[in-house]
Amino acid sequence: MTTSLPEPYQSDLPPPRLQPDLAFVHSRFAHFVAFGAGVGLIPWAPGTFGTLIAFPLFWSLNSWFEPITLLLVIDILFILGIWACSITGKVLGAPDHSGMVWDEIVAFMLVLYFIPDQVLWYSAAFILFRFFDILKPPPITYFERKLHGGFGVMFDDLLAAFYTLLCLAGWKSLVLFESYF
Repeated sequence: MTTSLPEPYQSDLPPPRLQPDLAFVHSRFAHFVAFGAGVGLIPWAPGTFGTLIAFPLFWSLNSWFEPITLLLVIDILFILGIWACSITGKVLGAPDHSGMVWDEIVAFMLVLYFIPDQVLWYSAAFILFRFFDILKPPPITYFERKLHGGFGVMFDDLLAAFYTLLCLAGWKSLVLFESYF
């Protein structure tokens, strides 16, 4: 009886139907949204770059809208992401393709909405969000496996945002003093 090693790059997931490029991103509005206007095409750490794109997008929207309206806009962007990531994932044959960064963008915008407008908070939030988005502690992993389509893509990042905000709230209440800010 012999044992054989698995083929290189063998995966339980089917290979993507096509490799996205700029033409693909511009071919449909859903792809443009899901790939964060092309940011998701960056070959290394597209999720990190997608998270970074949330900063200027949030700041510009924050200057246009009142706080409660901005929260509604972020909700609408979340719903838009469900639609866009669902369509794009189906076309690519990869339900949560690494280039689809709209989930990071919107979830991190939600984090930015709830934290103070200071560099220290931005830095801590960015590091924590990326940590939770990459590590995917329970129940994020559970929901990532159980929820499918665009909602599943968007929801796991929403949980990473929740963990980020929970840690920041704990940090503020346990370590930092209100007078410091």
